[in-house]
Amino acid sequence: MEFLRHAWETHPVVQAFIINFLAAILILVVGWSVSGLIGRSIRRLATRSTRIDPTMVPMLHATAVWSLRIFVIIAVLARFGVQTASLIAALGAAGLAIGLALQGPLQNIAAGIMLLALRPLRVGEYVSIVGRAEGTVEEVGLFLTRLRQADGIIVHMPNNLIWGNTIVNFSRNETRRLEIEVQVPHYRDLEAALQALQTMVNQHPDVLESPAPQVMVASYQETYVAVTIQVWTRVERFGNLKLDLYRKAMLALRQVRTYPPQR
Repeated sequence: MEFLRHAWETHPVVQAFIINFLAAILILVVGWSVSGLIGRSIRRLATRSTRIDPTMVPMLHATAVWSLRIFVIIAVLARFGVQTASLIAALGAAGLAIGLALQGPLQNIAAGIMLLALRPLRVGEYVSIVGRAEGTVEEVGLFLTRLRQADGIIVHMPNNLIWGNTIVNFSRNETRRLEIEVQVPHYRDLEAALQALQTMVNQHPDVLESPAPQVMVASYQETYVAVTIQVWTRVERFGNLKLDLYRKAMLALRQVRTYPPQR
């Protein structure tokens, strides 16, 4: 302790270093905490706002936090006498070299910006990336997009794979057409079967009246007639309606009279 006190009193350089070191630590701790606080505030305000798409919230949060932290790091280096102008120029040159070496990650950032700008998918929508994966969009980040599949499995996909493939969005429209095929055996009255199926879909609460539901003969097979049912429903009811129509179609066909066996 005596040595440190003597060095403090007799060496101004030591005094300046200690003061700058303590100031740098203070700037770093406060700046890091403030950037996190501001980032959380931006996320909270953006989430509550009706004018900001939820898909953009993670990108806004990350941009705000790391923009502030870069300034904090530059301020810390300035306390130790580092020429920030030269540092920024060096970082620019290093950034160019890193950019050439990391073309893949930069492509992901560019693709993420395009996804946020054009918004072919949004948080909460069910999409299919043809040939890759499908699921509900949970987050579009700087590098990755997170999807939750119907079975609950999380899929993280690089943004450039999404941007470079066909995106099928199942949630963008309010309504969607549902088409199923049922089999009517030859021993059942075809006209009565068509009428029974038509009545069934007309009375279903999830089937929209317009466009009108249709029941049509699709093809004749050796042992049955293929009948196609086309209905329109709200997109959130699509999955449940599909399963329910198969069940009710079977029950409706069981009520159709059969022809007597031929002798």
